[in-house]
Amino acid sequence: MSGKPKLHYFNGRGRMESIRWLLAAAGVEFEECFLETKDDLIKLQKSGSLLFQQVPMVEIDGMKMVQSRAISNYIATKYNLYGKDLKERALIDMYVEAVIDLNELLMTHTFQPVDKKEQHFATIVDKATNRYFPVYEKVLKDHGQDFLVGNQFSRADVQLLETLLMAEECKPDILAKFPHLQSFKARISNIPTIKKFLQPGSQRKPPLQEKDVPKLMKIFH
Repeated sequence: MSGKPKLHYFNGRGRMESIRWLLAAAGVEFEECFLETKDDLIKLQKSGSLLFQQVPMVEIDGMKMVQSRAISNYIATKYNLYGKDLKERALIDMYVEAVIDLNELLMTHTFQPVDKKEQHFATIVDKATNRYFPVYEKVLKDHGQDFLVGNQFSRADVQLLETLLMAEECKPDILAKFPHLQSFKARISNIPTIKKFLQPGSQRKPPLQEKDVPKLMKIFH
């Protein structure tokens, strides 16, 4: 049996993408088992592999892990992406939780009804540029270090970069007023494991398109 982690999800970003990013950042090869139909999900549910009947699910170290935050916490701890002490971990958690909040907004944009899309886009831009990005910009400016926490590469860096790139897909000039975040993006993108993940042909998934939504609805609803 392969020792590689095995990821069970649909062939798209969703709540598994941050997990893919963390594994890739740690230099860990992984396999993927894609849900293509509702029957694939039902089969997985009936097998007893899904503790709460939901994906994402990751097979790792003899466990079948569910709940995306629990999975990410485990991977970050296992591969030393979670700071060197409790206080650093608390900082990382705060930064990551805020990133997740913004990520949720970005992820759900494609699912918005046509008449709500413009307002939803405005909300994304407002929260990104007025609530979230100024905090990370100030952190990087104030401590003058390469990474967000403890001058050491952590999951906070990985997940912030993921979300910065998603935000740029939504609005290409969204980082215009944040020079330290622009430098951070370039710097973290050049870390060898991240650079590899950003290359064409990697297991990184493209943005969800509106044409993909009906297929997802058939799997999960």
